[in-house]
Order: sequence, then C-alpha cells, then structure tokens
Amino acid sequence: MDGILEKRKKQIHRTDEAKFDMECGKASLAGSVSQRACVFCGSRVVLYPITDALHLIHGPIGCASYTWDIRGATSSGRQLHRMSFCTDLTEKEVIYGGEKKLYKSLCTLIDKYKPAAAFVYATCIVGIIGDDMEAVCRKVEKEKGIRVLPVMSEGFKGTKKDGYKAACDAISELVGTGDTSGISKHSINILGDFNIAGETDIIRSYYERMGVEVVATITGDGRIDDICKAHGATLNVVQCSGSMTHLAKEMQAKYGIPYVRVSYVGIEDTSAALYDVAEKLGSEEIMEKTRELVAAEVAKIYPELLEIKKDLEGKRAAVYTGGAFKAFSLVRSLRTIGMIAAVVGSQTGNKEDYEQLRELCDPGTILVDDTNPVELSKFMQEQNIDIFIGGVKERPLAFKLGAGFCDHNHERKIPLGGFEGMVAFAKEVHASVMSPVWQFARKNKG
Repeated sequence: MDGILEKRKKQIHRTDEAKFDMECGKASLAGSVSQRACVFCGSRVVLYPITDALHLIHGPIGCASYTWDIRGATSSGRQLHRMSFCTDLTEKEVIYGGEKKLYKSLCTLIDKYKPAAAFVYATCIVGIIGDDMEAVCRKVEKEKGIRVLPVMSEGFKGTKKDGYKAACDAISELVGTGDTSGISKHSINILGDFNIAGETDIIRSYYERMGVEVVATITGDGRIDDICKAHGATLNVVQCSGSMTHLAKEMQAKYGIPYVRVSYVGIEDTSAALYDVAEKLGSEEIMEKTRELVAAEVAKIYPELLEIKKDLEGKRAAVYTGGAFKAFSLVRSLRTIGMIAAVVGSQTGNKEDYEQLRELCDPGTILVDDTNPVELSKFMQEQNIDIFIGGVKERPLAFKLGAGFCDHNHERKIPLGGFEGMVAFAKEVHASVMSPVWQFARKNKG
C-alpha cells in the first residue's frame, strides 16, 4: 500500500496488521474527491421513500437533480415521492431572501397534490442567506392543517451521516402523534429498509408469515399515518444502522421500545434477523413459524447456490458500501458462494464496525474508510479483483480495470434482500464474473 497520502494512512489497514487502529468519522480530505455525499443527500435518501408526503427542496435547481431515481424505492400506493419539487432559488432570492418563494411554493403544491405531510429540505444556500425556513413551515402548517416539517440539511454542515440525523429528527416529530389502539403485542417497526426494488415488501411478507404485525416501515413504502403511530409497536428492527439507529435510540428513550440491529442480505443474516425478532417478541408460536419459514426458504434456494459456487470458488471481490453493517453481510454472502472479499470499505463505519470486519475478513484483506477513486484503483489492482460490489459511481472504475461489477447500492432495480435476493445476488455476480467478455479485456494491474 505504498503511495498513500500521509493524512489517509490511518484510515487504511490490512486485517493481519499487528497494530490496527482505524481512524474514522473524520471530515473527508480536501481535494481527494471522496465518495461521501453531503448532508442534504443523506436526509433526502432517507426521507423521500415516504410515498404520500410532499418533498420540497428549498435551494437552487441543481440540488433537485438528486431525486427519486437516485434510489429505486417502489410504492404499493401513492407515487408522490417520485415527483421532485424545488423552489429554484436564483440570484434575486440569494440577495433578497427566498422565504416568500418558499411560502408560495408550499401553498401551491399542497393545494394541488393534497399530501399527508410535507418535508422541506434546506440546502447550502439557505444556510448562507439565513432564510427562516422553520417559521415559514409553521405558518403553512397552521394554514393548511397538515404537518410541514423542516429538514435542516444544509449540505456544508457535515457528511451524509449528519443528513441521516437530520432526517431522523424530522421523523421523530411525527412519531407519537397517532392512535395506537388495536396494535398487537407482537408488533414491530421496520427501520432503515428503503424498499429498493420492493425489498421491504419481501421482508414484510416474512414477518406476516411468522405472525408478526408490521406497524410502520420507515421509510421504504412508508406512510405518514403509520409513522405517526409507530410508537405503538413492541420492537424496532433496524436494518440500515447508520441511517436509523439515532431514531431507534430516541424511541427507546422516549417510549421504551427496544431495538435490534439486523441485516436482510444473505442467507445467514436474513435467518438470524428473523430468529432475533422471534426471540425478542417472546412467543414460542412465532418462533416455530420462523423455523418452518427459514427451513423452507433455504431448502428452496440452496441447490442453485451450490451450482453457482462451483464456478466462483476462489474469485476475489472488492466491496464498498455506505454503512459498514451491509459490508458484514456482503462478506458473508460472498463466502456462501465461495468468493473472497479482498478489499472492504465503507463511508460511515465506526471503530467497532472495522474491528468486526477485521475479525470477519480473511488475512490480508484491505479495510478502508471513506476512500476515493485513486485509492480504489490501486487496491483493486494490488488485490487482483474479479468483481467490484458497490454503487454506480464505481461501475466505470471496475470496467476500466477489467473487472466485473454488481450494483448493491440504492440505484439498483433488482431486489437483493431476503432469501430470494440472495439468489438474485449470486446470479448477478456469476453472470458478471463469468462473462466471456473478459477474455477480450486486458486486465489492468497497474
């Protein structure tokens, strides 16, 4: 790992190093073209899957390019989340203020689309010019009779992770305001799954087969009314720990609802998630149904995975995710199909996450926090990577270096969660790694 910038060295380690002290959670190095996104991005991706809410960006039109198609969240009901609205602040508003434009935009949109609630996102320019966005939201809320929630997500305030907190703060304003009568004692909220290509629907179906009531899904295929009564659930089940642990902790402190961290990526973690929920709910009947469900689902998919494993045994992968919890699952999923995770990184992992990754990964695996394209290229060449698993920003990088690619981020249109998702993941990896095109591509080893 020669040639790494001095200020980056503490954020890059090998699993077999005697001294392992990962530095993380720091601001991205200026000029490094970090893979991290801004605060606004973090809040937007968390909140926008709430399908019956109005999502209005208060800022210049460029920020509105980050819209519904950035994350392939689907809806079983209204499609309002797929419409992107922006106040389109121009030079005039930057000088004289944009509060009047925000007020007019909100009133017009609420009258036309009749949303269950509205989220208003602050962007960098709003923080600079000092618009009192909260006052405008309060005024419109009083006039229109629906919740109008400011999301204080000025992009320059931090990283994507800070945007997650801003989103959770907005959601917490809704939780606790709904009627909880009639909710079963064997009930949960699904937190941190965003219904990418319908994955929340898959996960919800598992719980329903177990006899567990799902009160709210926050935020995949989310509904304002369900979120308002989420405090009536017995347990919070947190999938994306980076984005939703803050809300889960707040609900635990305020309403006494415990939470459990889970993952629905891969056979091992999906099974463990369902068993953990059954155990926490304390019902032997639910536990028995869970055993039957897991046995049936694994028996259905395992023969196909064994066939795929024959071709992929010993192949090497690079993994780069937003949260580190997904990285754990991907390492285990790759191992299920015989592959080695030779490079593993995340945007928002903490020290405990990287210690767990160190224990989980094979000796010699490179672990990296908040990397950049130059580093990724170097590590892929050094580790002789066959496939890169990450987001679409990395696709050109993988292809340029003669490696396959699997999109496991929020842009994808194929569900990769749950048991059926494991088969889809294995098939996609197999198709990419074993494609005959690689015999014509010269592998770039630097």
